Amino acid sequence: MKLLRVFLSLLMVALVFLGGYILGRSRGSSRTTQGRKILYYVDAMHPWYKSDKPGIAPDCGMKLEPVYADGSSVKQERKILRYQDPKDSKYTSDKPGINPETGNDLEAVYEHDAPAMAPGTILIAAERQQLMGLRYGQAEIASTAQEIRSVGRVAVDETKITRVHSRVEGWIDKVRADFVGELVRQGQPLLTLYSPELLATQQELLLALKARELMSKSSVHESHENSEYLVTAARRRLELWNFSREQMQQLEQTGKPVSSVTIYSPADGFITVRNAFPGQKIMPETELYALADLSRVWVMADVFESDASSIRSGMQATVTSPSDPGIHLLARVVHILPTVDPATRTLKARLELANNNYKLKPEMNVDVVFQVAGVRRLSVAAEAVLDAGTAKTVFVDKGNGYLEPRKVETGQRAGDRVEILQGLKAGERIVISGAFLLNSESQLKSAMPETH
Repeated sequence: MKLLRVFLSLLMVALVFLGGYILGRSRGSSRTTQGRKILYYVDAMHPWYKSDKPGIAPDCGMKLEPVYADGSSVKQERKILRYQDPKDSKYTSDKPGINPETGNDLEAVYEHDAPAMAPGTILIAAERQQLMGLRYGQAEIASTAQEIRSVGRVAVDETKITRVHSRVEGWIDKVRADFVGELVRQGQPLLTLYSPELLATQQELLLALKARELMSKSSVHESHENSEYLVTAARRRLELWNFSREQMQQLEQTGKPVSSVTIYSPADGFITVRNAFPGQKIMPETELYALADLSRVWVMADVFESDASSIRSGMQATVTSPSDPGIHLLARVVHILPTVDPATRTLKARLELANNNYKLKPEMNVDVVFQVAGVRRLSVAAEAVLDAGTAKTVFVDKGNGYLEPRKVETGQRAGDRVEILQGLKAGERIVISGAFLLNSESQLKSAMPETH
């Protein structure tokens, strides 16, 4: 009996020690699991949202997950955000599987693997991006050469307008060019004129010629010089009255003055003004005709204030007509008027161009395209920039479905691209189509307060 008691006592002690050991292991294991310190709670789909209490995320309705002080190194305790191709991070999915384009197995991305993002960054899965129609491009160093389109009006070259006067008083006998719009050539007869002054001067020339012939046989040298002076003076007076050399030769050869003197066109051109009619008395200041040479014309183009800084004298432009597809002419900017039209808020740029076939008519409306040479600058597609008035934003692809709103400063626009002065680097991938769909969600995330 004594030995039995000793055995039972030893068994009891062993059981006590064994139970204590098992209990201690159990309690130690519980402290390992339950003794971790929780820092805060986050939205698994939007890890920038933090809360100091468990609950439901207000934006997507998901249960908030705890974040431990040890970083939650055990994957089973971390939330899977998405699945992605390990060799092509741009391809993501909400479910495990393979990338149909590469055949690679998708790997899980956990919430604590997400990089630190700027405020307003949003996460959009690949499937949702496709539904939203998002398209991507890059910020590139490219030439800012551009075309500036404008409208213009054809005008007469004011340096090629010729005004015809008789320079003497008289009466018109006959009119040879008798309607506005007629094309006349240099030397073509315009009208005949009877002028007492011209008739008297012709007679003076004839008398001076006879006197010179008589005095040539005189022994008095001064008399011969005086007669030569009278001939020269009479000829000079007729020349100043537009008496042509041929008319002068005819007068001297026949010895008979011409009662009706013909006035010839001094230049090629279309008649734009006609004040010559048969029987009309005219004075030296009377403008008989105005002739416009339309072989070269001006185009007065309207340039908006925003484009005025890009237009320079000497630059090339193309002139076309909306009513005549056959008109496609090269022009050159010769002058920019210094004033702005208060009604249209445009500047006038004067272009000069050849009009050999007279296709361009004064007052005709034309289209003008200025060829503006550019330099290589950082630029993006213009539709990628969201202009809110006070700030301009683009969405930068940070990979793994994260899209970061980035404030930028823009410069000149060249066609469908706009210059970026600050905010982006060459090669960064951005959203170029559908960015406006992301803006409201991004602003909501930026405005949401973070709690710790």
